[in-house]
Amino acid sequence: MSSLPPTKEKLGLLGFFKLSLITGFFSGYSPIAPGTAGTAAACVLVYFLPTESFLAWTIGLVIASTLISGFLGGFSYRVFGRKDPGHFTLDEFAGLFVTVLHPDKPDLLILVLAFFIFRVFDIVKPVPARNAESLPGGWGIVTDDLIAGIYANVLLLGLRLWVL
Repeated sequence: MSSLPPTKEKLGLLGFFKLSLITGFFSGYSPIAPGTAGTAAACVLVYFLPTESFLAWTIGLVIASTLISGFLGGFSYRVFGRKDPGHFTLDEFAGLFVTVLHPDKPDLLILVLAFFIFRVFDIVKPVPARNAESLPGGWGIVTDDLIAGIYANVLLLGLRLWVL
């Protein structure tokens, strides 16, 4: 796995833009735990979303990151030569956005909990997340993260209701 992204000259401007998207704005090039780096980058984005329209923004980001991940799976394969490369972190963005999907914007404590809870479910891949990886192209890349995000969202909702 190369530690540097392909250049604009190699991919062209549109290809380089696609690369920036699927790598979570290049968070996937973190030399240590790129999936965790992608999730952290998504948390930063969530932190700066407007409070008043948080739910609408989050729904839009879930939809956008899911569709982009799904449709750019073939592009990812051509660039990296494998179906689910570590550099592809837009799926972590989608999963984290599902995790925080709630009418209220998370405060910093909830956001930190969301980060850790999502990472655990993304690594463990509870049923049916592992099976979802076999879906074609980018859909297999992103669907397991969406499922992990659903599990994390439910646990986070429980914590919000009964503990926090």
